[in-house]
Amino acid sequence: MPVVALNGINLSYQVDGEGDLVVLVMGTGSPGRVWHAHQVPALRAAGFRVATFDNRGIPPTDECASGMRLADLVGDTAALVESLGGRAHVVGTSLGARVAQELALARPDLVSRVVLLATAGRDDPLQLALSRGERALHDQGVALPPEYHAAVSAVLNLSPATLRDPVAARDWLDVLEYAGPSTGKGVRAQLELDDFGDRLAAYRDITAPCLVVGFADDRVLPPHLAREVADAIPGARYEEVADAGHYGFLERPEAVNRLVVDFLRA
Repeated sequence: MPVVALNGINLSYQVDGEGDLVVLVMGTGSPGRVWHAHQVPALRAAGFRVATFDNRGIPPTDECASGMRLADLVGDTAALVESLGGRAHVVGTSLGARVAQELALARPDLVSRVVLLATAGRDDPLQLALSRGERALHDQGVALPPEYHAAVSAVLNLSPATLRDPVAARDWLDVLEYAGPSTGKGVRAQLELDDFGDRLAAYRDITAPCLVVGFADDRVLPPHLAREVADAIPGARYEEVADAGHYGFLERPEAVNRLVVDFLRA
């Protein structure tokens, strides 16, 4: 992946395919390559040019361990869009969806259509508690055993429908255990980005066409929070994917990709 100096940092990104540009923005602690499992192939097949990147905090992008703000991530995404042609569809999940929301609000000139997966427009007590707990584990030097970390991650981020299948559950546990906890200095800085306040009223000024997708079994950001965002954005469309947790774009990629592609083609 090339690394380019943008918005005051070195940012790692990758572009695949040809056509109208779609920029994919990943959530907390994960690299942009996660999109390549399912979303990048689907979007390329649909005739789009697709850009993925590592948010600040995720090497080889600068880790910015001294700290960052949500506005910094929004600025990074804006700078990447400008460097790749000046206008794009933007798709984000979790923290990436919040970046996309704020980008649509601050830089409508850069955004054609927006897809928001597993998002929220206000702070949620459970999500805040989880972030505080993750920060405390890191700061106290506590490392969960990999097998236990995988089990906790599975319960938090996957649907019970997935975990009822012993084969699927074992496969996911293996993947999550292999990936392990990722709380380097940059991810630790990202974990501070959990106190957003209530932005729902501000989102009434978003003018780009928006699709908001909630995941029915999402425990981290429950779907009622995503629906609130859709209700706040004028003309936004809301869809909910059944049997999907916070990792719904990985659990139910066919359903999610169909919604995304159809919306971006509209």
